[in-house]
Amino acid sequence: MSAIETPSAELEPFLAQLSSAIAAKQLHKLVLSKYQGPQPLKQLQIRPVELKQQWQLSFTYKYQTNDVTRNFSPEQAIDEIKTLLGVQFYAANLFTAALEAQLSISKKGKVLYQQKRLTTPVAPQQDSSHNRQKQRYLTLERPFLQQLGVTDAQQQLIPAMSRKWKQINKFIEIFSGAVQDTGLSKQKQLHVADFGSGKAYLTFAMHDYLTGTLGLDAKVTGVELRQNLVDLCNETAAKLGLNGIDFEQGDVKHFKARGINVMIALHACDIATDYAIHMGIATGADIIMCSPCCHKQIRPQMKMPAVLAPMLVHGIHLGQEAEMVTDSLRALLLEASGYNTKVFEFVSLEHTSKNKMILATKSKQKYNRENLLKQVTEIKQFYGIGQHYLERLLNITDEIS
Repeated sequence: MSAIETPSAELEPFLAQLSSAIAAKQLHKLVLSKYQGPQPLKQLQIRPVELKQQWQLSFTYKYQTNDVTRNFSPEQAIDEIKTLLGVQFYAANLFTAALEAQLSISKKGKVLYQQKRLTTPVAPQQDSSHNRQKQRYLTLERPFLQQLGVTDAQQQLIPAMSRKWKQINKFIEIFSGAVQDTGLSKQKQLHVADFGSGKAYLTFAMHDYLTGTLGLDAKVTGVELRQNLVDLCNETAAKLGLNGIDFEQGDVKHFKARGINVMIALHACDIATDYAIHMGIATGADIIMCSPCCHKQIRPQMKMPAVLAPMLVHGIHLGQEAEMVTDSLRALLLEASGYNTKVFEFVSLEHTSKNKMILATKSKQKYNRENLLKQVTEIKQFYGIGQHYLERLLNITDEIS
């Protein structure tokens, strides 16, 4: 298809209609399709968005495995479309407030252009669906994203990092809701501890959101066992000239809690999640966020109830059951300790399929502790479990037994 020669003059009626719609801010959507090129690109969708109080056009490149979004000014957008239409894309569907138009280019380069005027003009939406569905709590222009290799020198998303970019925003969306619900957004100072911070994508994102978006005096501490990553992240913070963020070598079992408002522990293995939850409870954290991993402590204790034996005889089912039981008991023990708790699916992080999150926020209501601990006892008895490790850390075994 690269040999197709499309006379530019034959595209002019369509491009003129498009330019007119953009100039009048009457564009609803433009879809370019029939891609012919070297990349696994299926489609390009273009919609208007308002960013920083400026009317722009958002280009979403729909690849086979991911989406990449770039934003252009109206002038840049028209120039970009002119370079693509008839060169890489050979079909277009235009939707404006006044008409719908369709353009296609045959294998021989023949241009077919049709348009239908709407009897009742449709007013363009002030808040585009892009903004509603793709609300971003961070923008690609943030310096830490370039420093961490999420964006390039032009502050454009690096395609290979699109999955990580989605994960960062999803995490900050959840984090933001918890901060608002607990009232921490109105607190002048707060301390966040992120255990197992790794390369610290989320640690830097939280600091940026708290200090930049909310304007809080926040201290964010990343705790990481690998010294080379601790050094790398401290160097990154220094290069960016950031205050209120630092990284320490250590793990959740030995870190001394010092007035933590928010406790984060993603992918803490096995009982490390219990240590993290216990630390959050012990320090009186308003928010506890965990993404559990490797549920080894409960599984060897589980005795298969007769009615479930035909199902749990399969190793994969027993593992899934052990995971569910472990995290259900954690949720009940958190509620018994005065937290509203949710267990839900989070986007998969990096190279793992473990995508469950436990989110606990300090409750202003009193729970029936006795009833909650009774439920813990009943679950343990049903599965023949001797002790959940979090019970031991909380020192409430006598209350449960």
